[in-house]
Amino acid sequence: MNRGAVLWVTLAVFAQEAVWNFYDAQVPEQLRHYFTSAGVIGLIMGLDHSWGIITQPSVGFLSDKLARRRAGRWPIVLVGAALASVPFILIPWTTNLPALLVCAVGFAAIANAFKGVTETLISDYVAPSARSRAQGFIKAGVSLTIVVSSLISLFVVDRSLRLAFAIPPLLMLITLGLAWAFLGRRHTAAVMPFEETADEVPEFGSPWAVLKDALRSPSSPTLLLMIGIFCFAGMWSALRSLMTPYGTQVLGLSRGEAGGLTLPGAVAFLVAVLPIAYASNRLGALRVVRYGVVLFIVGVLVGFTVPTAAGTIAAMVLASLGYAAFAVNALVALWNLAPSQKVLGTYTALYTIASASGMALGPAILGTTVDLTSWRYMFLNAAVAAGVTFLVFTRLARRASDRATA
Repeated sequence: MNRGAVLWVTLAVFAQEAVWNFYDAQVPEQLRHYFTSAGVIGLIMGLDHSWGIITQPSVGFLSDKLARRRAGRWPIVLVGAALASVPFILIPWTTNLPALLVCAVGFAAIANAFKGVTETLISDYVAPSARSRAQGFIKAGVSLTIVVSSLISLFVVDRSLRLAFAIPPLLMLITLGLAWAFLGRRHTAAVMPFEETADEVPEFGSPWAVLKDALRSPSSPTLLLMIGIFCFAGMWSALRSLMTPYGTQVLGLSRGEAGGLTLPGAVAFLVAVLPIAYASNRLGALRVVRYGVVLFIVGVLVGFTVPTAAGTIAAMVLASLGYAAFAVNALVALWNLAPSQKVLGTYTALYTIASASGMALGPAILGTTVDLTSWRYMFLNAAVAAGVTFLVFTRLARRASDRATA
């Protein structure tokens, strides 16, 4: 495992996710100035993720073509980050709903286009046998972004909302610049050679040809894995997107305090993600994911049973540990199903299609159940949905090939 490359790719993903975590934590509360329905807020927060479904297959396929050239995938990441920062910074400056939607949707459209490319960088510098461990380090870095987002919510949001929205994109630009300076500038020297065989699948002419090959039959393990990703990512996104309104409505916390409810869970994620990455090699990726779903269900049931700040924090800790088991293994499992190392960017787009679809519908579904019941039952509703997720992964574990569970 190229440890230097893992460090800089981790920083690149960290920079990107810091912005997304703050977006998910604070934009729903911004929308509450114009909407009272949790379902509508969840729908808007979910629709921004749908942009990835449209853009990432083409952008990922383009990045595969650039991967072995002098600059690699980095130009897509750097230009995308610079463009996405502008509408993000403008969000708290908006004074009406159309302007807010333009900025929020504009950021989501640009950021989703290059998000998968950043996540694919690790496959250029790390051999397949070490990618699960590398993903553990990357997800540990991602957990730190939740810490950063929570700290900004706790200490800056209640004092200056405009300053709070300026910090994450500035951090993203600085960190991505450093990652490119130390790794991207010597891309051709650091990149791993392709490990192709004589009977390798021929070149694909378009991203849609790759997708058609991956989803060629209803029993395809790739399709089943995408369904599992859809379910888990959707419920996790829903829980995060609606946590701040839940904290203000049920727990009586301020906006900043409610935005910090995820901080202990982020710390738990950080502590557990590396042991989970190493345990997955021994137990099997899908088995670990199933254990994670069970732990997630236990967590949200604790949140429903104990509707206090302490109970909610405990719930988020358990749910974060469960999600860590999923986060470490899902993308690597899809890469293991790819017919060629030359289409990993496009296979990352498959992950995005599944996760973005879940993120698009999950908040709206959970928000609608809140409208039908009340904010008090949000955690219980999430537990029911997570039970469906467990059934999906149980079926996947029985039908997936050994290659998918490696």
